[in-house]
Amino acid sequence: MASTSPSWAFALARFGLGARPGDGARAGDPRDVLRVELENKDAARLEDPALRASRDVLAELFEQQKRENELRKANPVASPSPAPPPITTVEPSKSAGPRILAVEPGMMAGVGVAPGPGAAKAMKPEPKLPDIAFRLDAGARFQRAVNAQTGFVERLVAFWSNHFCVSIAKGEEDHAVAGAFEREAIRPHVLGRFPDMLRAVEQHPAMLAFLDNQQSAGPNSVLGHNRKQGLNENLAREILELHTMGVGSGYTQADVTQLACVITGWSIGGRFGRNGDPGAFSFDERAHEPLAAVVRGRTYLQEGVAQGEAALDDLAREPATADHIALKFGRHFVADDPPPALIRRLAKTFRDTDGDLAALARTLIDSEEAWSAPREKMRNPWELSAAAYRAFGREAADIGPVLNGLNLLGQPLWRPAGPNGFSDVSAAWISPEGMKVRVELAAQFVRGVKNGPKPLEWVHDILGPDASAETREAVQHAESVEQAYALLVLSPEFQRR
Repeated sequence: MASTSPSWAFALARFGLGARPGDGARAGDPRDVLRVELENKDAARLEDPALRASRDVLAELFEQQKRENELRKANPVASPSPAPPPITTVEPSKSAGPRILAVEPGMMAGVGVAPGPGAAKAMKPEPKLPDIAFRLDAGARFQRAVNAQTGFVERLVAFWSNHFCVSIAKGEEDHAVAGAFEREAIRPHVLGRFPDMLRAVEQHPAMLAFLDNQQSAGPNSVLGHNRKQGLNENLAREILELHTMGVGSGYTQADVTQLACVITGWSIGGRFGRNGDPGAFSFDERAHEPLAAVVRGRTYLQEGVAQGEAALDDLAREPATADHIALKFGRHFVADDPPPALIRRLAKTFRDTDGDLAALARTLIDSEEAWSAPREKMRNPWELSAAAYRAFGREAADIGPVLNGLNLLGQPLWRPAGPNGFSDVSAAWISPEGMKVRVELAAQFVRGVKNGPKPLEWVHDILGPDASAETREAVQHAESVEQAYALLVLSPEFQRR
């Protein structure tokens, strides 16, 4: 454990979502507060009457899709309905860096730019159900991030949500329930057990739709014999490659195929209650491969859903899974190349506690290496956005500006380019184009700061003793308060954690 008490500014930057006004005056060891947050097993849950369950949203969406199809059949020459988001073809994972999107009219409205002339004349289409549900969940997620005491648990949520990512670009189903997926499959288990989270994730309709498992049928199943469906290995491949053991960990293509057979029949309830309740996880016996399967040398003879659940439980306990999770965990919080001693300690905790994720987080903050590593990690766009709102005590009454900023910065919410999620390596976020957008958005953001603190007081409160002499001097000699604020947001001490 570190021998000296770290600054609150450092602790909240490395492990949380940044300091808020008044944090600079806090007393005591911030590690104690971080530990206390981990004692509340429900700290990650997000309860809000406005946020609907995925099964309810999907059931309504299926009904809407049915009515639209009936209208198209009845009147084929009528104008088509607005197209759903483009479908993302899921490929085997490759590193994906940020993507700078073209600026569209109104995108900068999130940071203070007024719409152009004539904008009021344009009639906006009525928002569809998927976008309504998406924006409600996005707003609740950001408000939680801004208002959290330290943001440590919210960082854990974001880490696991990216590890088990889905994408709203896949289609209307994922667009509608990406937020519910995080609420239902990730948040309840962030301070629980990895095997439980793994099962909840792989059985959630959002993941089944994202990786096409509802289209998979075993070769010897009823649907397979009828040649109505074939085996789809997408979900099985990503379970092994991304969710559990990791690339190069010893599994084979035969393991992928056999695991795909084990989870055949894992599907989503359809319209009119066919194959289960609409929008809920369901098991389709007609698609399930009836033969025994061998995955990683283990034979699975269970029937129905139990066969896949047994395989997942064993994969969660593979030594390679502990190593894979430990490396990703250390990379996210500490360094692109985390200290080997820290990774060994994290992996041992994961194995010894049967995947206790609260214990994993405690090991992180109790490890000296997690505090002594240089502050070189670049805040990703989500972290930077939350940190900026927190630092100036701003509320995000409208989630649109935040979403627009994330789009421009290359991390559109719940829309990674592939199943491997957004990169956790700093180089992904410091391209020349990306830094240019950060400068532009910082300048726009500070224009919306009202009744802010004196810049040097802000330095003391938010950056604390970590503020360099160069940053203090630049702020002191700024030509205006607005410029001083922009320099603060763009300072290395604020951009990095």
